[in-house]
Amino acid sequence: MNTNIFDRRLWKRFWEIARMYWFSEEKWRARGVLTLLLVLLFGFTALNVMLNFVGRDFMTALAEKNLPEFNKALLLYLGAFIVATPVSVFYSFIRKKLGINWRLWLTTYFLGKYFENRAYYHINDDKNIDNPDQRISQDISSFTVTSLAFLSILFFSLVQLISFVGILWSISMTLVLVLLAYAVIGTVVTMFFGKRLINLNFQQLRREADFRYGLIHIRDNVESIAFYRGEYREKNQVKERLREAIGNLRMLIGWERNLEFFTKGYEYIILVLPIVVMAPLYFSGQIKFGVVTQAESAFVQVLGALSIIVSQFEQLSNFAAGITRLETFDTALDQPMAKATTEAPVIESREESRLALDRVTLQTPNYQQTLLRDATAEVPSGKGLLIAGASGAGKSSVLRAIAGLWNAGEGRISRPPLQEMLFLPQRPYMVLGSLREQLLYPHLEQEATDDELRDVLEKVNLADLPERVGGLDAELDWGHLLSLGEQQRLAFARLLLTRPHYAILDEATSALDVNNEAQLYGRLQGSGTTYVSVGHRPSLLAYHDKVLELRGRGDWQLMTTEKFRASLSH
Repeated sequence: MNTNIFDRRLWKRFWEIARMYWFSEEKWRARGVLTLLLVLLFGFTALNVMLNFVGRDFMTALAEKNLPEFNKALLLYLGAFIVATPVSVFYSFIRKKLGINWRLWLTTYFLGKYFENRAYYHINDDKNIDNPDQRISQDISSFTVTSLAFLSILFFSLVQLISFVGILWSISMTLVLVLLAYAVIGTVVTMFFGKRLINLNFQQLRREADFRYGLIHIRDNVESIAFYRGEYREKNQVKERLREAIGNLRMLIGWERNLEFFTKGYEYIILVLPIVVMAPLYFSGQIKFGVVTQAESAFVQVLGALSIIVSQFEQLSNFAAGITRLETFDTALDQPMAKATTEAPVIESREESRLALDRVTLQTPNYQQTLLRDATAEVPSGKGLLIAGASGAGKSSVLRAIAGLWNAGEGRISRPPLQEMLFLPQRPYMVLGSLREQLLYPHLEQEATDDELRDVLEKVNLADLPERVGGLDAELDWGHLLSLGEQQRLAFARLLLTRPHYAILDEATSALDVNNEAQLYGRLQGSGTTYVSVGHRPSLLAYHDKVLELRGRGDWQLMTTEKFRASLSH
């Protein structure tokens, strides 16, 4: 975990993430807005320099009771305030607008990588990537907003430094030397106290995300928890995550307290230090009172520019933690699926106009267990293959291999392009959208009339569903509204509506009665679709021509349905 703010590799990774936007197709627009932002910052600094001199004359006139000079300086003050107000407002607006544009582009970019090559699926097995939803939604937002904030601070501090150090040097070289020594001491002490803060901030982001995920998990499984009466266990699980977050937070605020003991004193001393240094010159009559206040103002401005680490350390530590989370996330998304090597062979996947296994040995992704050994089988066009076997034998894993989700092992799988295949899992995926979108998913661009949609619902015994929920365009929480049996029938409606060349069904009728199952598989048989099913029910044999029986420990046997049925009777 790289969270050291002085580590060059961290900032190199920051630049690799940041440059995506600034060298993208939006680069000229982005750079133009950034230039305008810096011009406004420069103008704001110029106003500060002018106010420094006006403030000197203002305080001198006040001390000497010079009313004309006092009124003149006051008018200059008012004029500067009139100009500074729109500059400050537009600077804040443009920075926020640029941050929004950057966030939109970067989030879209990460979403593209997240869904490319099913990275969202494979990344679930990466223990180093916790809560990808938080990294996409919050960490990217924080990255863009904080990056612009620190860029503004750095540019502003640099201009302030250049502008005011000359003023300070012309007043007192001793004050400049005191200033440099004070800034160096402040930075060193802050780093000494603050090292621990960086790791604690990183851990806090993770603990808070884990706590939130625990609550979301409960919300998504309320009915199952209620049936099991699992409230006690779930409450304890969430409370444990809360304790971990609070425990880390307590350590975090403890270290922040230690740091603040120094930083608060550091800030208070600034109030008197320049005056103490300049007092001898004032009392000896070498400078006027306004010069003392001018020196104090310039001292504060330059010290602020030199003490960025002291004043922004907590924000920097949060920022470093966020960069690290995005770095690991981006790296994980870039990692391709395992490639064939002597130590880690993979199954070859080839696109053909058939579905077949050729001497396939399938292993779990960690290569610790062999589920299928040297299997060869082909599904005849327009026919059905049933994958049977005891629970845990690897039936669903074979489907994952066909879909390209698992590839640990050897051999070759020939299959048509994935867009010609439709997979029906045991618990269908209910999209966030209307009933119409449920039926058309995943081919939402497919055109279908209301009559066609109602007809397919009737074929799966859901004819009354549109009227029951308020029409085809009703948007409801389908995963909770519909029973599992209704969801499985709705998924079959997708299958009948899409009419894919190949269908893969993983216990897709497990929640249905035998009559509904017979009706659905009867329609599937008559559609001309080639299909592979996983299931335990003997009733499924009637709709398949061959059976691939998995017998555990990699053993298998391919036989006709009649032969398999006969084996069950012995």
